[in-house]
Amino acid sequence: MRRSPFAKYAGFTLLEVMLVLLIMGLATGAVVLSYSGENGPDLLKKQTQRLQVVFNMASDFAVLNQRQLGLRVENANNSYYFMYQDEEQEWQKLELDSTFAEHQLPDLFSLELFLTGLPWETENSLFSSGIFDEELSVSNDGVEIGNEEEKKLDPPQIFIFSSGEITPFSITLAYEPEFSNELPTYYRVNGQDSTPLTTEGPLDAP
Repeated sequence: MRRSPFAKYAGFTLLEVMLVLLIMGLATGAVVLSYSGENGPDLLKKQTQRLQVVFNMASDFAVLNQRQLGLRVENANNSYYFMYQDEEQEWQKLELDSTFAEHQLPDLFSLELFLTGLPWETENSLFSSGIFDEELSVSNDGVEIGNEEEKKLDPPQIFIFSSGEITPFSITLAYEPEFSNELPTYYRVNGQDSTPLTTEGPLDAP
């Protein structure tokens, strides 16, 4: 029997397989971004709007229910969640509604929290009361350190008071594509003394 002249090309090398998988992965990412006609900057805008709206809702909840709430931002995994103080004055996650539960940004996006160096900072701020330190964390004086099983949740960095006041902050949301013709896009969410929050963007740089 005669052998086909293409027989020696019938198999694929490991390098060729890896290349095909890489191309498929990039194509899949492009499809996700173009779904429903939305690109990266459009989706980032929606994430910014969500944060703004949900925070304003949390402030209304705090006022109507006379509860002290807070927002905890986890830069490491690009997520944030709301917290409340229980009867023992311990901070717990606010999970009575999925709206206030932990929300993680998609892999394409990131967020960063800023608490100091804000353009509107004045001497007449909540820092002057001595309740909060420069990083907006609750004082650790008198707190006993237990074992790992009794470890408490880290307190929120942003406080939402039942009076309607909030501690100042700024959160930058970023879209920085690696394999795309789209330019990096940034939005900024600002909270000064009370809600509603304000937003800036799209910005060319954070």
